[in-house]
Amino acid sequence: MTENNEWMQIKLRTTNKLSDTVSDLLEQLGALAVTFEDAEDSPILEPRPGERRLWPNTEVTGLFEKGTDPAPILSALRTVLGDHIPMAAAGLQDRNWIREWMSQFKPIKCGNRLWICPSWLHVEDPDAVTVMLDPGLAFGTGTHPTTWLCLNFLDSLDLKGKSVVDYGCGSGILGIAALKLGASVASGVDIDDQAILASDENSERNGVKGRFTLYLNEAAADVKPADVTVANILAGPLAELEPEIARLTAKGGALALSGVLVEQAEEVKKAYEKDFIMGEVKSRGDWALLTGIRK
Repeated sequence: MTENNEWMQIKLRTTNKLSDTVSDLLEQLGALAVTFEDAEDSPILEPRPGERRLWPNTEVTGLFEKGTDPAPILSALRTVLGDHIPMAAAGLQDRNWIREWMSQFKPIKCGNRLWICPSWLHVEDPDAVTVMLDPGLAFGTGTHPTTWLCLNFLDSLDLKGKSVVDYGCGSGILGIAALKLGASVASGVDIDDQAILASDENSERNGVKGRFTLYLNEAAADVKPADVTVANILAGPLAELEPEIARLTAKGGALALSGVLVEQAEEVKKAYEKDFIMGEVKSRGDWALLTGIRK
């Protein structure tokens, strides 16, 4: 039995295939919240819009009310899942979780001028170009190397008066950054209506809503070729989407692709050599950035 001044949490280590089942069981047994964490520090790509991807070995944690007896919950879990899944209960001291969560985040510099900053913080650099974006569970907030690589690429360009396409826009971070760096207009394309909503809200927060036009994937045929195209999704879809991304890039336009592991870069690069003059692959950790110019 946990002490009265503690919450009670139950942790289970399982596979990504079983994690949703475990989550459902914890909720049925009274969990107030369920979280997923990487159990082995395994790298994982940012998800394609509309997709949730979990680690091969995932730790699932259920949070229960203060004073909850874990014994019957553990017994019920073992009855359904078996004894082979590691699980344990522990107390969790009361803390100011919102303040503690907020303290983990700092402004991120992506190039010479560009910063991604949570709304409760401020960048002191007077020359900073700041995108205000709060961290969350979905779509991307600049912390992942693939997003950072794309942001750094945008910061390296002279975008004044240029048009930009952010393909797979997610939170809208790349399109918004391009606009704040001087682009005149940007188009965001995504297959997930929640991503469109997030991009719209973030563009309003950053004062660029009137210049950032958003399209669900089926409406992407209306998007005109742009001076710059960025796409941060996954290697497989990037290769398949080459004809569409080529169509969206004006002749002489710049291209940046990420969401690609270093070992996947050459395969994706080859897919784009048909329509682009591809440059040198850049990397950050295990992740690659491919750039090119439309023929």
